[in-house]
Amino acid sequence: MQVTRLFAAMSLALVGVAVSGAATAQTYVKIDGSSTVFPVTEAVAEDFQKSKKGAVRVTVGISGTGGGFKKFCRGETDISNASRPIAKKEMDVCKEAGIEYIELPVAYDALTVVINPKNDFVKQLSVAELKAMWEPAAQGKVMSWKQINPAFPDKPLKLFGPGADSGTFDYFTEAVTGKSKSSRGDFTASEDDNVLVQGVSRDVNALGFFGFAYYEENHSKLRAVPIVNEKGQAVLPSNDNVINGSYSPLARPIFIYVNAKAAARPEIKEFVEYYMTHGAKLAKEVKYVPLPAKAYSHNTEEFKAMKKGTKFGGENKVGLTIEELMKLEAK
Repeated sequence: MQVTRLFAAMSLALVGVAVSGAATAQTYVKIDGSSTVFPVTEAVAEDFQKSKKGAVRVTVGISGTGGGFKKFCRGETDISNASRPIAKKEMDVCKEAGIEYIELPVAYDALTVVINPKNDFVKQLSVAELKAMWEPAAQGKVMSWKQINPAFPDKPLKLFGPGADSGTFDYFTEAVTGKSKSSRGDFTASEDDNVLVQGVSRDVNALGFFGFAYYEENHSKLRAVPIVNEKGQAVLPSNDNVINGSYSPLARPIFIYVNAKAAARPEIKEFVEYYMTHGAKLAKEVKYVPLPAKAYSHNTEEFKAMKKGTKFGGENKVGLTIEELMKLEAK
């Protein structure tokens, strides 16, 4: 489903470039940012456009959370998809450019660590083992699975992950190594999660990470690794385990940020309200965890009241459960 929607998005973007005279009758909603949030937002965009019968064109790009915020803070987009809260540096850039925004959580993701299905020795991984693989000190030195765990075979460790502009990269590194963007550099990086899927599916010694939707779309080619949580439980990513808080620390909220000035335009207002009305159903459809109904109602109220800014203070809150997010939103 995500692949189909991705091609649809590309087609829409091309049509938007090609059409000239006919396009002047249309209004546009420009969105860019996180590849993790893309499946949800694109699903909403596709259904919203159908409901508007072509009167509004919604384009959804994938340049990563960081890349999306760069465009957003330059005023190039109306909405930014983000798989982490806006960072302090990005807040400063937006402020300097006079860009105000409304922060809306739209779903939960279970950031998923994946291996090749033919890997017969990894049954679970701890955060400490993930740190041993990914920390900066591992670069050029930790090159074998046996170095991660003596029980593992002496086979080459091949790593795949999102690029530096990815919010997933930011969140994973903060959760695993203790500092955002603190990672070894000698791994195969891509902002396109489908590239990572292909890399891990073709190499028996590979490990990668990305959003749960991309794992679900490709689960026949990959195997999700149970992650040992703070209670010592090895837990697989799933809707239930995100909801009950046991998939920690790799469960995280995902967001859209709406340009406050753009929000005054009827097409932006209608799109965001459509998102909050149908987001739960479509998040579930693309294999993410919907927020409780009251969260979407709260988002709608916040949007109508033009409640600007962020509740995260420019920082990630690693391991934040849905219940904790709801308490934060209620403040």
